[in-house]
Amino acid sequence: MKPLPATPRIAAVLAGVLLAGALPAGGDASLQHDAWRLFRNDAALNGALPAGALAASLEPAWMFEAGDSIESTAAIVDGRVYFGSLDTFFYAVDLQSGRELWKFQAAAEVKSSPSVFDGVVYFGDEAGEFHALDAVTGERKWVFSTGAGIISAANYADGKLIFGSYDNSIYALNAADGSVAWRIQTEGYVNGTPAIVDGKVVSVGCDGFCRVVDLAGGELISEVQIYSYVGGSPAIAGGVAYFGTYENQVLALDLETGELLWEYEHPQRKFPFYSSAAIAGGRLLIGGRDRMMHAIDAATGEPLWTYRAQARIDSSPVIVGDRVVFGASTGEVTMLHLASGEVRWKFETGSSIVASPAIAQGRLVIGTEDGQLFCFKAAGAA
Repeated sequence: MKPLPATPRIAAVLAGVLLAGALPAGGDASLQHDAWRLFRNDAALNGALPAGALAASLEPAWMFEAGDSIESTAAIVDGRVYFGSLDTFFYAVDLQSGRELWKFQAAAEVKSSPSVFDGVVYFGDEAGEFHALDAVTGERKWVFSTGAGIISAANYADGKLIFGSYDNSIYALNAADGSVAWRIQTEGYVNGTPAIVDGKVVSVGCDGFCRVVDLAGGELISEVQIYSYVGGSPAIAGGVAYFGTYENQVLALDLETGELLWEYEHPQRKFPFYSSAAIAGGRLLIGGRDRMMHAIDAATGEPLWTYRAQARIDSSPVIVGDRVVFGASTGEVTMLHLASGEVRWKFETGSSIVASPAIAQGRLVIGTEDGQLFCFKAAGAA
């Protein structure tokens, strides 16, 4: 680990991080937990919500069974839960009851997490098809074919859908009809979801580069080599991109200068990070294949605490006020105190979890590798 001193630039970064913790990008906090529209909740991919978004103690509300593993992180909009499965189907179920509303047969397994905007749900499949479906009926509106599988979720801004593909590309499609607005060729797979901040797209991929692209025209603004594969998505706060790598590190990269502000690495356990980071309240949380949830000071890269699970944590955490919640390959859904790492609530699903939590309308939804989708509500709530 090589933390930098608390320079004015890092102090400014911390101010941005604190602001992100108080109010996730996208508007009024009272509306933020009414819907979970895309992977990590907001366009900056912070994975953070206000404290009132979820009760401190939860109980199962219902469980829905798909035909195969669920790696897709759900979207929750207008009382409906949307998710894909390795059984090649994409599902919409009722948030209150878990009743199936419709399902759509994709061309192949669905690992991509859905995004829902303006009454349309978007997702990709392992055949490289990117689908746009009517969110109410499940009817196809259009489909776009890439050259390889799509695991990346789509981000959205200014009428454009931004996602990565295993055909070594970052795509911007026009949401209205699926036509190509622009395309950036990379030198490797793009597994993670691109972030969007201030009219710029930020993407890290398996070719070891962090790219900043102009959202409107697709011009490459900057390209910084980070010398490592990145499977997760970047979280952006205060002009800094935070992400884990396959080289066992978590990095903080200044997007304006390309400067590496700090790098964190656990002193003993050397395992890659598949999880995407969450950031709020000056703290960065990320799960590792070292079986630990890591809490890191967002300004300096100094470790704050670690929580030891019994298996790897590929699930991306969500910060909810003073708590953090995530899944693990043990099958446990765990809620920790953000400041101390102490366990506040835990539930055993009985199956490995690689999907991440989706939280809206006071409910938490997460899928398992046994194909079970769990919905949790406040303990004692109707």
